[in-house]
Amino acid sequence: MFKRVRNPILRYSLIFIYFVIIFFCAIEINFLGLFGYSPDMKDIKDPSLSVSSEVYTADSVLLAKFYKEDRSPIEYKDLSPNLVNALVATEDVRFYKHGGVDYYGFFTGVISTATGDRRGASTITQQLAKNLFQTRKKKAQGFVRHIPVLRTVVYKVKEWLTAFKIEHVYNKQQILTMYFNTVPFGNNSFGIKTAALKYFNKSTKEVTPAEAAVLIGMLKATTTYNPIRNPQKAVDRRNIVLAQMQKYGYLKTPAYDAAVKSPLGLDLSHVEEVGQSDSYLRRAVEKWLDKWLKANDYDLYEDGLKIYTTIDSKLQGYAEEAVAEKMKMLQRRFNNIWRGKNPWRDSKGNEIVDFIPKAEQRLPIYAMLKKRYNGDTTKINEYFNTPKKMKVFTWNGERDTTFSSLDSIKYYTKLLNTGMMTIEPSTGKIKVWIGGIDNKYFKYDHVNQAKRQAGSTFKPFAYVTAIDNGHTPCDKYTDKPVSIPYDEDGEKKTWEPKNADFNFSYREMSLRWAMGKSVNSITAQITQEVGWDKVVEYAHKCGIESPLKAVPSVSLGSNDVSVYEMVRAYSTFLNKGERIDPILVSKITDGDGKTLAEFDLKSTRVLSEETAWLMLYMFRGGMEEPGGTSQALWEYPILWKKNSNQIGGKTGTSSDYVDGWYMGITKDLVTGIWVGCDDRSVHFNSSESGEGSHTALPIFGAFMEKVYADPKSGYTYGPFPKPWSKITKEYMCPSPRIRIDTASATDSLTAPADSGIVPVPDTTANDQQ
Repeated sequence: MFKRVRNPILRYSLIFIYFVIIFFCAIEINFLGLFGYSPDMKDIKDPSLSVSSEVYTADSVLLAKFYKEDRSPIEYKDLSPNLVNALVATEDVRFYKHGGVDYYGFFTGVISTATGDRRGASTITQQLAKNLFQTRKKKAQGFVRHIPVLRTVVYKVKEWLTAFKIEHVYNKQQILTMYFNTVPFGNNSFGIKTAALKYFNKSTKEVTPAEAAVLIGMLKATTTYNPIRNPQKAVDRRNIVLAQMQKYGYLKTPAYDAAVKSPLGLDLSHVEEVGQSDSYLRRAVEKWLDKWLKANDYDLYEDGLKIYTTIDSKLQGYAEEAVAEKMKMLQRRFNNIWRGKNPWRDSKGNEIVDFIPKAEQRLPIYAMLKKRYNGDTTKINEYFNTPKKMKVFTWNGERDTTFSSLDSIKYYTKLLNTGMMTIEPSTGKIKVWIGGIDNKYFKYDHVNQAKRQAGSTFKPFAYVTAIDNGHTPCDKYTDKPVSIPYDEDGEKKTWEPKNADFNFSYREMSLRWAMGKSVNSITAQITQEVGWDKVVEYAHKCGIESPLKAVPSVSLGSNDVSVYEMVRAYSTFLNKGERIDPILVSKITDGDGKTLAEFDLKSTRVLSEETAWLMLYMFRGGMEEPGGTSQALWEYPILWKKNSNQIGGKTGTSSDYVDGWYMGITKDLVTGIWVGCDDRSVHFNSSESGEGSHTALPIFGAFMEKVYADPKSGYTYGPFPKPWSKITKEYMCPSPRIRIDTASATDSLTAPADSGIVPVPDTTANDQQ
């Protein structure tokens, strides 16, 4: 038996030492799962900087990868002594004397913190342990993470243990090299090689003492001391690092004096290569997962996740083909219309004279040039007019050319862009996502980032408000001039909407015919009757999240919305009146296939089943009613190969033909498409070329043509669903057929729309606000 130690000081000291040893061992073996993962020697000998996460379609086709694109490892021989000296002098002056943990530095750090002079006590090796093995992430934690003080102690002990292991396996030069290759420098720069290129356009061998001090100074807080965002703070921090280098003999006094007086000297001219895996979908997935990643402490770029999206690779491919075919044609049409003329025009068709100078001034580089040249416009203009070799986007592939910045602005401003999304409302799964014509040249996502005036695609929210509040599809209104008084900011005003062709037929029309033909005057009457604030309420109920200004013109699409919102809102009609939360990611697993999360449909009832079904019937009016604005779809015979097939939809065009929209509905899918130029001052000049029926609708037609032509696509012809509940309102109302008779030229009536008789198309479509 052990003898009792009689000296109390020695006895309690031994008990404390035993306790510390047991505590360290418990952390190392993760006793009862209390302390979480600690890297073992195998991990230390074979560290992984990061493991890429992979994104797959619903049918397991690899779409993209997430990885640290801006990381480029180097060897110790490539490091400038200035970098090593700055790091050691600032972060760990006893680096070459300790074995991973600096006890002297730790205790002096504790004392200084207690006296109010808070400073770090982690060695370079401990920092490497934290960066390389992420010892403080939730995945590396156990139950003790819920105990505040103990949690901090466990963090620190893990870093100590890991640092000891690192020092046992690697020499000091190797540790420094790993540190420089793993540490972040802000602006998506990981590793010293990338940082030196990004901030100074230099290799790590060429970095001067002052430049090394800037880079090492950033390690304290990469945002606060970022030389691009906060140049003065970066200089102040740089000078502190230089003072440390002088204090510990790494910098002679003359060199120190010269360095602290030198300017920041940034050189941001280094051009980074765009990641080949970049895509609109990749960015959309990243944004969609943002909350989940933060809540569960996962890093998309390092943790090797397998992300399974809801995207259908076949449908995505068909949509991309349709966009390429039709956008190429539309761009050719646009170029022919404006051949020899500039397309930036005001609402009266006059060229905007100062358009290009203002476009220059909106560019981020303009502010930098203004500062560099002290506002000298001559030098700024010289920069913008200097020709440079560059690659540009064309519909025939990338083209090498010589453009000045001014030429480039003019060229890209004239290019049409698009956004397209398809969803399966019954499951909430997004099947197609096209954010633009080319992600490499156009980063802005036109599905969920861009918001544009919806034009007449917004009209259904006025009609659903009416039908849900007592109206029927057969209620009659007259197409006539309307004068609507209203108050705006205490000022009395009057709104007098015009039809797209600036004519009124004075015909009596059913609501279905009016919506199918997109008659502005009748939509305005309905909006006035139900209340424009009520229309806004219903739009929000269906799924529009953007703020909407409640004005008389709201139903004609005067507010800005996104393609994403419109597709979500239209899905409510096909989903039996239940608003859905669209799903882009269905499942996430780790690298071993273990399921980490699954995402299921969440829906909320906002309309009755009767109202939702009647709206589907109303949407069919675009094809079945005289003058229906969707009748250009007759140009795609495969869509009507079987008489039982039904398609509904709504065209939309904003003022001056700036934005063209089409919202298409089949028995299974809802698709939204926007077409236009990124700058609203650049647009088509006539209804024959710029209406949604001529820009966005053809993309939908070509897309569905490809889908229906593939028997393996999973989506077939067919009628809309039968009523989900008893229909109590009248809806089988006759529609007049417009027919030109050589003898009498009179109007005759058609059979009911459900009779299967194909209406005669009318060219007086009204789909513009």
